[in-house]
Amino acid sequence: MKVMTSFSKLYKLLIRSKTGLTGFIIVLAVIIIAIIANWIIPHNPAQNDLSNTLLPPFWMEGGSTNYLLGTDNLGRDILSRIIIGSRVSLLVGVFSVLLAGFIGLLVGVLAGYYGKWIDTILMRFVDSFLAIPSILFILVVLTVFEPSIMTLIIVIGLTNWVAYARVVRGEVLSVKERDYVRASKSIGTNNTTIITKHIIPNILSSFIVISALSVATTIILEASLSFLGLGIQPPDVSWGAMLTDGRDYLATNWWIATFPGIAITITVLGIIFLGDWLRDILDPRNTLSKKGGV
Repeated sequence: MKVMTSFSKLYKLLIRSKTGLTGFIIVLAVIIIAIIANWIIPHNPAQNDLSNTLLPPFWMEGGSTNYLLGTDNLGRDILSRIIIGSRVSLLVGVFSVLLAGFIGLLVGVLAGYYGKWIDTILMRFVDSFLAIPSILFILVVLTVFEPSIMTLIIVIGLTNWVAYARVVRGEVLSVKERDYVRASKSIGTNNTTIITKHIIPNILSSFIVISALSVATTIILEASLSFLGLGIQPPDVSWGAMLTDGRDYLATNWWIATFPGIAITITVLGIIFLGDWLRDILDPRNTLSKKGGV
């Protein structure tokens, strides 16, 4: 019953927030498209058709309703490739954030709760990791190992966890000094129970907000790596790789790169809008949490 009440309250707050509702609709639409992609694509996204190369969008002269957004230099349907490419962006964005979040949450909780030498060792490890430029580390790993979806998820996840660790540690340092945590310790409650029942639930809101916004930056990072040729490799389809395909045709066949760029922009903005709304709602110090955002 409490769960239903919470969902009902969130729904009302979401409806009252223009940015939150817009972000939710965009994110939900992208997720649905990615799930049902195989059933809605009009053409095989990897099939070359040299008889229909560089067709413009259907509303332009020479366009065809069979290829609503036109074709690329190999005759592949732009719309179909954008639809399939949404899967890669979501897979890499979500699962790399889950990996980074898990590592960062574990390190941050251990460092913040136990403190002393554990905190010192873990935080010095975080500092040493920050000394290495993340993009350089990613480029080196992707140069050594064969680029793939799994490789991207692992390497991005292993480079982005430090931000979670720092934020979580700070939250834990604050929460563990509260009265209910002290009371639990005084009656002999073991550390594992305190962490799982008192610490983690009270830092979860900050963790969720960071994760939501990190998905957006990860999607941009994946697109950037694919644009450089170090991300998703053919025959897999990526929005970043589509930008690379259209790079040499911007002056004459703009649609090859423009529509994937629009897809990236809309998706990232939707995630950012939703993340901002979550930040306003989940932060009890923000007055917008009572009003549902803006």
